[in-house]
Amino acid sequence: MFDACPDLPPTPLQQSDEYRKALALTKTQTSALEDGTLVLRRKLAGVSVAMLPRAQLSPNTLPALIRKPIKGGSLYKHLLVLNPDQPAPWLGKLGAVPVMTPQHIAELSLQGDLRARLHQKWRNRLRFAEQQDLRITRQNMTLKPDQWLLQQNQAQQKERGYNGWPDALTLAYAKANPGCAKLFTAFSGKTPVAAMLFLRHGHSATYHISHSTALGRSLAAHNLLMWQGMCWLATKGALHLDLGIASTEGSAAGLARFKLGTGATLRPLGGTWLWWPPIRGMLRPLSLLDQNLMK
Repeated sequence: MFDACPDLPPTPLQQSDEYRKALALTKTQTSALEDGTLVLRRKLAGVSVAMLPRAQLSPNTLPALIRKPIKGGSLYKHLLVLNPDQPAPWLGKLGAVPVMTPQHIAELSLQGDLRARLHQKWRNRLRFAEQQDLRITRQNMTLKPDQWLLQQNQAQQKERGYNGWPDALTLAYAKANPGCAKLFTAFSGKTPVAAMLFLRHGHSATYHISHSTALGRSLAAHNLLMWQGMCWLATKGALHLDLGIASTEGSAAGLARFKLGTGATLRPLGGTWLWWPPIRGMLRPLSLLDQNLMK
């Protein structure tokens, strides 16, 4: 169970101990800065690259931290890929170059009256789903690569042309963190019509992957699965639920409305920056050209 404390901020999945354990099972090379920030390391075309995903970065500490010795050596001469958890336009002053503008995530507090914060249309869909003959199961995710949700998710990614977490990493998360990969499935009779996977980490949780069939959509099964997931996580002491990227434009707008209908709020991340500290002075003019886009 989580240790509930209302003053604790959300813990990004990509900076959690649970994520670190999953990466270890997949043989991903990692290390950590002195302040605990997780670093993913690899070689690309002979260049040492270090990625800091969803990192809490500070202009007062980052330059010193990358110079300090850590496992695998100081990061000072590495090409750094920085994905700050908060907007960080100050990175331009260090000579970092912005390569991707910030996305927004939907974050949901799991404290207080969850049902009262639901948007009216979302609440109506939930009420409709509760009146259907749906059976909901909750279980720890198994370690079988051929389970229904993973198969459907792979087919969905192929159809829509995007890539998510590899299944090997999802299964490694379940194996490395028993009880922290919780699978909710909706059945119509004996047939699965929707499923949703939540990953617990620290005092937070993340909505990881889901799928719904046409029948599941007609029965609003996803609303019921999300609701039951929210309520269950809250009873286990989770304070925050990260619902992932929410884009209110184009084809993704419907998914964003679903996420925000839970009562979640939008928050900007910090985008993606490339920084090679040894030549930071040479790149500073280039980085400052686009820093307004990174706010």
